[in-house]
Amino acid sequence: MGSIREEIKQTRPFASLATEAVLTLLRTADQVRAELAAVVDPHGITLQQYNVLRILRGAGPRGLPTLEVAVRMIEKSPGITRLLDRLQAKGLVSRRRCPQDRRQVLCCATSRALSLLGRLDRPMDEAAACALLPLDRRSAARLVRLLDSVRAQAARREAALGSPAAATAAPPRDRRQEKEIRT
Repeated sequence: MGSIREEIKQTRPFASLATEAVLTLLRTADQVRAELAAVVDPHGITLQQYNVLRILRGAGPRGLPTLEVAVRMIEKSPGITRLLDRLQAKGLVSRRRCPQDRRQVLCCATSRALSLLGRLDRPMDEAAACALLPLDRRSAARLVRLLDSVRAQAARREAALGSPAAATAAPPRDRRQEKEIRT
């Protein structure tokens, strides 16, 4: 495995270092997602469903309102209700009306979901470690900080412009960030 240019058979240089970095990030995320999906797929759930179950396990027996689950998801899903419907049909999620606010539906992980998560914890941790095998602890921590910075900037643009689509407008170039990416 070489550079992203070699991997996708790009014959011309990228328009910018930022373009190359984003494409590398997307390709890498796709590969890591596939490795993690290979762990959960045999158990009949998707990575998004796994994410929802982990969120609900963390919430404990009180559960969470549907929209709060959506906010906490790693990959945003406009179809959170359908996602929860599928998990409920599998016996992994229960839902009930909130006694304080009947407009809200509280979602909880069932004992079956907790058992499944218990079986998946170690294999998922191992898959995550395997995905980052080329990085030592210090490099992995640096990667986390860099990605946090990218997400924070995207969130600031989205907040300032009012929508994710508007946030894609080209920001002013910051040569310091390009230099840090290269190192």
